[in-house]
Amino acid sequence: MKELVIEAKKSNLDAVLSFIDEQLGEAECSKKTRMTIDVAVEELFVNISSYAYDPKIGTAVVQVSVHNVPLSVEITFIDNGKPYDPLAKPDPDVTLDAEHRQIGGLGIFMVKKSMDDVQYEYKDGRNILTIKKVLN
Repeated sequence: MKELVIEAKKSNLDAVLSFIDEQLGEAECSKKTRMTIDVAVEELFVNISSYAYDPKIGTAVVQVSVHNVPLSVEITFIDNGKPYDPLAKPDPDVTLDAEHRQIGGLGIFMVKKSMDDVQYEYKDGRNILTIKKVLN
Protein backbone atom coordinates (compact mmCIF):
# COMPACT_ATOMS: atom_id res chain seq x y z
CA MET A 1 0.00 0.00 0.00
CA LYS A 2 1.21 3.48 -0.87
CA GLU A 3 0.03 6.52 1.04
CA LEU A 4 -0.09 10.25 0.43
CA VAL A 5 -0.88 12.72 3.22
CA ILE A 6 -1.79 16.11 1.79
CA GLU A 7 -3.67 19.28 2.64
CA ALA A 8 -7.28 18.91 1.56
CA LYS A 9 -7.43 21.85 -0.81
CA LYS A 10 -8.44 21.91 -4.46
CA SER A 11 -5.04 23.22 -5.56
CA ASN A 12 -3.57 19.84 -4.50
CA LEU A 13 -5.78 17.84 -6.88
CA ASP A 14 -3.01 17.53 -9.49
CA ALA A 15 -0.63 16.08 -6.88
CA VAL A 16 -3.27 13.55 -5.82
CA LEU A 17 -3.95 12.53 -9.43
CA SER A 18 -0.21 12.22 -10.14
CA PHE A 19 0.21 10.00 -7.07
CA ILE A 20 -2.67 7.75 -8.13
CA ASP A 21 -1.64 7.65 -11.78
CA GLU A 22 1.87 6.59 -10.76
CA GLN A 23 0.44 3.58 -8.92
CA LEU A 24 -1.91 2.76 -11.81
CA GLY A 25 0.99 2.99 -14.27
CA GLU A 26 3.00 0.50 -12.23
CA ALA A 27 -0.02 -1.83 -12.38
CA GLU A 28 -0.16 -1.39 -16.17
CA CYS A 29 -3.69 -0.02 -15.97
CA SER A 30 -5.28 0.84 -19.32
CA LYS A 31 -5.63 4.50 -20.23
CA LYS A 32 -9.45 4.20 -20.37
CA THR A 33 -9.67 2.67 -16.89
CA ARG A 34 -7.18 5.20 -15.52
CA MET A 35 -9.31 8.07 -16.86
CA THR A 36 -12.41 6.55 -15.23
CA ILE A 37 -10.58 6.26 -11.91
CA ASP A 38 -9.21 9.81 -12.23
CA VAL A 39 -12.73 11.22 -12.65
CA ALA A 40 -13.87 9.42 -9.49
CA VAL A 41 -10.77 10.55 -7.56
CA GLU A 42 -11.32 14.15 -8.66
CA GLU A 43 -14.93 14.08 -7.48
CA LEU A 44 -14.05 12.61 -4.09
CA PHE A 45 -10.99 14.77 -3.39
CA VAL A 46 -12.76 17.99 -4.42
CA ASN A 47 -15.68 17.07 -2.14
CA ILE A 48 -13.30 16.55 0.79
CA SER A 49 -11.52 19.82 -0.06
CA SER A 50 -14.79 21.73 -0.33
CA TYR A 51 -16.80 20.39 2.58
CA ALA A 52 -14.93 18.26 5.13
CA TYR A 53 -13.22 21.07 7.03
CA ASP A 54 -15.08 24.15 5.73
CA PRO A 55 -14.16 26.91 6.40
CA LYS A 56 -10.79 25.58 7.61
CA ILE A 57 -8.28 23.37 5.78
CA GLY A 58 -7.36 19.95 7.10
CA THR A 59 -5.49 16.98 5.77
CA ALA A 60 -6.54 14.10 3.59
CA VAL A 61 -4.90 10.72 3.45
CA VAL A 62 -5.02 8.89 0.13
CA GLN A 63 -4.07 5.21 0.19
CA VAL A 64 -3.63 3.08 -2.92
CA SER A 65 -3.42 -0.71 -2.91
CA VAL A 66 -3.06 -2.85 -6.01
CA HIS A 67 -4.28 -6.44 -5.77
CA ASN A 68 -3.29 -9.23 -8.14
CA VAL A 69 -6.30 -11.59 -8.16
CA PRO A 70 -8.18 -10.14 -9.86
CA LEU A 71 -5.92 -7.28 -10.92
CA SER A 72 -7.61 -4.37 -9.18
CA VAL A 73 -6.98 -1.16 -7.33
CA GLU A 74 -8.39 0.01 -4.02
CA ILE A 75 -8.19 3.72 -3.22
CA THR A 76 -9.10 4.96 0.24
CA PHE A 77 -9.69 8.58 1.24
CA ILE A 78 -9.46 9.41 4.94
CA ASP A 79 -10.20 12.75 6.58
CA ASN A 80 -10.91 14.03 10.08
CA GLY A 81 -13.57 16.46 8.87
CA LYS A 82 -17.26 16.61 9.58
CA PRO A 83 -18.89 13.18 9.53
CA TYR A 84 -20.57 12.72 6.16
CA ASP A 85 -21.69 9.57 4.37
CA PRO A 86 -22.05 10.45 0.68
CA LEU A 87 -23.57 7.03 0.02
CA ALA A 88 -26.51 7.64 2.38
CA LYS A 89 -28.30 10.00 -0.01
CA PRO A 90 -30.62 8.39 -2.53
CA ASP A 91 -29.35 8.36 -6.10
CA PRO A 92 -30.67 11.20 -8.26
CA ASP A 93 -33.41 10.34 -10.74
CA VAL A 94 -31.43 10.68 -13.95
CA THR A 95 -34.54 9.97 -16.01
CA LEU A 96 -35.84 13.47 -15.16
CA ASP A 97 -34.93 16.55 -17.17
CA ALA A 98 -32.13 18.59 -15.58
CA GLU A 99 -34.63 21.32 -14.59
CA HIS A 100 -36.66 18.82 -12.56
CA ARG A 101 -33.79 17.11 -10.74
CA GLN A 102 -32.67 18.00 -7.26
CA ILE A 103 -29.33 19.80 -7.08
CA GLY A 104 -26.37 17.73 -5.89
CA GLY A 105 -25.52 14.07 -5.73
CA LEU A 106 -24.73 13.53 -9.41
CA GLY A 107 -20.97 13.31 -8.85
CA ILE A 108 -21.26 10.61 -6.17
CA PHE A 109 -23.79 8.81 -8.38
CA MET A 110 -21.23 8.79 -11.20
CA VAL A 111 -18.56 7.44 -8.82
CA LYS A 112 -20.89 4.64 -7.70
CA LYS A 113 -21.74 3.73 -11.31
CA SER A 114 -18.14 3.81 -12.58
CA MET A 115 -16.45 1.89 -9.75
CA ASP A 116 -16.89 -1.80 -8.97
CA ASP A 117 -17.38 -1.10 -5.26
CA VAL A 118 -17.72 1.98 -3.05
CA GLN A 119 -17.73 1.75 0.75
CA TYR A 120 -17.97 4.37 3.50
CA GLU A 121 -17.49 4.21 7.23
CA TYR A 122 -17.05 6.71 10.02
CA LYS A 123 -14.58 5.30 12.51
CA ASP A 124 -12.48 6.84 15.29
CA GLY A 125 -13.49 10.38 14.25
CA ARG A 126 -12.56 9.81 10.61
CA ASN A 127 -14.45 9.61 7.33
CA ILE A 128 -13.16 6.61 5.39
CA LEU A 129 -14.33 6.19 1.81
CA THR A 130 -12.95 3.39 -0.36
CA ILE A 131 -13.39 2.82 -4.07
CA LYS A 132 -12.42 -0.36 -5.90
CA LYS A 133 -11.94 -0.94 -9.61
CA VAL A 134 -10.90 -4.04 -11.55
CA LEU A 135 -8.11 -3.07 -13.93
CA ASN A 136 -8.37 -4.04 -17.57
